[in-house]
Amino acid sequence: MNQLTQVSQTRCCDGWIKTFSHQSSVNNCQMRFAVYLPPQFETDDNLPVLYWLSGLTCTEENFMAKSGAQRYAAEHGIIIVAPDTSPRGDGVPDDADGAWDFGLGAGFYVNATEAPWDQHYHMYDYVVKELPALVNQHFGVDPKRKSISGHSMGGHGALMIALRNPGEYQSVSAFAPIVAPISCPWGQKALGHYLGSDTNLWQTYDSCYLVENPVDPEANKLTLLISQGENDNFLKEQLQPQLIEKSCEKAGHPLQLNLHEGYDHSYYFIASFIGEHMAFHAKALSQR
Repeated sequence: MNQLTQVSQTRCCDGWIKTFSHQSSVNNCQMRFAVYLPPQFETDDNLPVLYWLSGLTCTEENFMAKSGAQRYAAEHGIIIVAPDTSPRGDGVPDDADGAWDFGLGAGFYVNATEAPWDQHYHMYDYVVKELPALVNQHFGVDPKRKSISGHSMGGHGALMIALRNPGEYQSVSAFAPIVAPISCPWGQKALGHYLGSDTNLWQTYDSCYLVENPVDPEANKLTLLISQGENDNFLKEQLQPQLIEKSCEKAGHPLQLNLHEGYDHSYYFIASFIGEHMAFHAKALSQR
């Protein structure tokens, strides 16, 4: 059995926020993740689960501390799992210049192929394979009822992972996501370092490309729920929601793009609309 070490626990909305560490085989280091266990967890061993992917510089703690999602998870009976955003620890490389948008805290949810990143930075396999296996093993979840969401870099991860794995997730949503990493500075920097110069490989992690070139054209197309603040200072250069809008229109892929006047890129924005996203996922996860 894969071992978990509990780092902390905090009572919240009649449930528990718990943080765990474990040795990750895919990232070759110790990893942490946080989990919210709603009050229903005490009597139901078949609950649905929502995976939340955070953005640049974040850890497993940010979403649990700032989003206010627990009250909605308790209402709907949903377990929330929030992993760290990159491998960490002694021997795990960081950007030589200490840049905040690459390296530690900026794994970009890809499997790195370039040295030295390829020894540890396999966040795609961690989120898609290793972490769900741990959650299924240690917690009362229904493995067939899982959804995924995220913010910014994590919004990129959520959309991309759902699109690359048709049938695995019941719903997907994102706050202020990077929808086209091959077309923005953040994405170009990360993909160039992690994956090298082969832009064909970059495309396989680009949500706009995946919408227009589906992995399984016959699979059911999940509605992409995206919330975007119109006062987001990263809107024009990094996020570019109009690109996913064009791709979805071209491919006939369902998209619900909600633009919110006055809101920025912060967790104040997420906290304002997390209830809508939780209800969206709860509806999809209620189907057994």
